[in-house]
Amino acid sequence: MLKRINLEHILFLDIETVPQFEQYEELDETTKHLWELKTNYQRKDEFTPEEFYDRAGIWAEFGKIVCISVGYFKITGDVRNFRTTSFHGNEYQILTDFKTLLQTHFNKSQHVLCAHNGKEFDFPYIARRMIIHGIDLPFKLNLFGKKPWEVPHLDTLELWKFGDYKTFTSLKLMAHVLGIPSPKDDIDGSQVRDTYYIEKDIDRIIIYCEKDTVTVAQIILKLRNESLLIDDEILSV
Repeated sequence: MLKRINLEHILFLDIETVPQFEQYEELDETTKHLWELKTNYQRKDEFTPEEFYDRAGIWAEFGKIVCISVGYFKITGDVRNFRTTSFHGNEYQILTDFKTLLQTHFNKSQHVLCAHNGKEFDFPYIARRMIIHGIDLPFKLNLFGKKPWEVPHLDTLELWKFGDYKTFTSLKLMAHVLGIPSPKDDIDGSQVRDTYYIEKDIDRIIIYCEKDTVTVAQIILKLRNESLLIDDEILSV
């Protein structure tokens, strides 16, 4: 079934998120209380709500998107290119620019979105942040009333599970076992917060996000038993 999808109809993506504020003290009292309740199960007695706040970017209610990287194939005859670009800056602008891309270039019935763990993280996170900002959801993210087979989303983690829902396989591990080259200079996902707030190095985050987007595309190629992308085929636009 996967091979029936035209590669040019897939928009690959990855997002990077951080806590809404740099410091826990910047939260108002109501948000602090709600944060304490939301994270009680994860924290148990090991961390205070303040100590746990550096992980707030995981939840759309307490975090924000600082980068959305996308990639897509352009195939002409025997020439295959994979083009990447990123949206960053003000979150509202990131989301509206991404929505414009979807509505302009990936709005047809045959178009699908693809991410690693996208169904559990990327897609709902983007949708929730859009609603919080008062942005109408684009068709590709509005799942209300859709049957499971009508949802235009591909998830490389779900594809790798083959129906086994007991385990989680990271993008890095999946790439490793499939023999997909992994850059050694990437920051770790846990470092994105400090890279954004302390180092203020958004360019480093963009590079990391785009490399993950390329890796998702490589995994799809591997699952289709097709040749992997080489450096000359990957273009940043």
